[in-house]
Amino acid sequence: MGREPLSNVDTAWLRMEIPTNLMMISGIMTFSEPLSYERLLAVVEKRLLIFKRFKRKVAAPPTSVGQYYFEDDPNFDIRLHLHRVNLPAPADHTALQDFVSEMMSKPLDMTKPLWEFHLIEQYGEGSALLGRMHHSIGDGIALIRVLLSMTDDKPDTPLEIEPPEIKRTGRGGLGSMIRKATKTTLKMADMALSGGQEILQDPARLTELAKLGASGMAAFGRLTLRPPDARTLFKGKLGVMKRAAWSQPIPLADVKRLGKVTDGTVNDVLLTAMTGALRRYLVAKGEDVEGLNFRAVIPVNLRPLDGPIELGNKFGLVFLSLPVGIEDELERLWELKRRMDALKDTPEAVVALGILNTMGIVPTDLENVLVDLFEAKATAVMTNVPGPRQQIYMGGIPVDSIMFWVPQSGRLGLGISIISYNDQVWMGVATDDGLVPDPDIIIENFHVEFDHMMKLVYQVEEE
Repeated sequence: MGREPLSNVDTAWLRMEIPTNLMMISGIMTFSEPLSYERLLAVVEKRLLIFKRFKRKVAAPPTSVGQYYFEDDPNFDIRLHLHRVNLPAPADHTALQDFVSEMMSKPLDMTKPLWEFHLIEQYGEGSALLGRMHHSIGDGIALIRVLLSMTDDKPDTPLEIEPPEIKRTGRGGLGSMIRKATKTTLKMADMALSGGQEILQDPARLTELAKLGASGMAAFGRLTLRPPDARTLFKGKLGVMKRAAWSQPIPLADVKRLGKVTDGTVNDVLLTAMTGALRRYLVAKGEDVEGLNFRAVIPVNLRPLDGPIELGNKFGLVFLSLPVGIEDELERLWELKRRMDALKDTPEAVVALGILNTMGIVPTDLENVLVDLFEAKATAVMTNVPGPRQQIYMGGIPVDSIMFWVPQSGRLGLGISIISYNDQVWMGVATDDGLVPDPDIIIENFHVEFDHMMKLVYQVEEE
């Protein structure tokens, strides 16, 4: 029987799960034509199951500090992981959002390999596919790459042909922003991943880490001593039910036009509009936003840019303070840009990876203390994944749109996702139903903010 130990970081994501905060990555694809169940079955068999973890279940240790393993499931049946679904009439965008919300609130079956697909056979004139995969299998970048490896750039590509390397999604998160990942930083990442148990057993290894740079120790101090985040209606006790919403597609060309006019990046523009959307939501709910800032935790991929698809978790986290209190869009963009530029040279992502590594090996009580640390310091999780630039196909059917959501680690109640595909961009929001039962309003506000910002483009182009 095949067996594979979970890394310390993979174990941390497994143990972090609670009923009100599931550690699950969810992704949705929509198709303009029906995708047949049998065709999907063939795609999964040929493209997904080549990764051994998708046929293995988690084996728990006899004690709370023992080793977890992925081991072959002797009863594995692919049809137990592929489900056929019909949405209630009129099977539209709202019905699909409701279904995604329901599935986002439901845990995966821990007695089986921790993934499943739901084929929505009637969605408008076509179909949709919802995938759910546990974070312990891999991080968001890894699992999005796995999902895209099931697609092709031509409709008639045989399933036996390996998908083209064009589907690499790059760093994601703030990867395009944090460009100076030096050899020292990568060495720190490798040590954070591999050295956790040895550090506990041999404290002298802390000296070895310290030699990698005072900046790393300073980043650790900033992370742990940072004051608690502002209290808003986005923070609070979580419930089981979650809500998902996502935007209509936005032309990437328009985002780039805005970036050119404002001297900002695509990230700057989109985060400015989303920050404004959150501001509008709070104001409508009667909250005081004067001078308000709150933090978003942003994953940063620490893998090599051009490596093969690699499962597991290897990413760090940085904390970006969102200037929610700034009403003027242009002023807000420039302030966001200044704050993101300040993160470029920080080793904070690697320090956070080291904390996650430690969480996978310490007793549960201490792990909860570390989770509480992330909960106190931030309000949202924010991810950005650049998807394929060209039209792609699954089972010969063109993919219309892609959306995904990562779990709100640290018991946070707000998740924001950005993904680009085929020269378009989508924004997604995941919320706790008890805190924010109407994330559609945030999405509506995002479109309002973006339209307001586009007026700058029209003004400049008319001059």
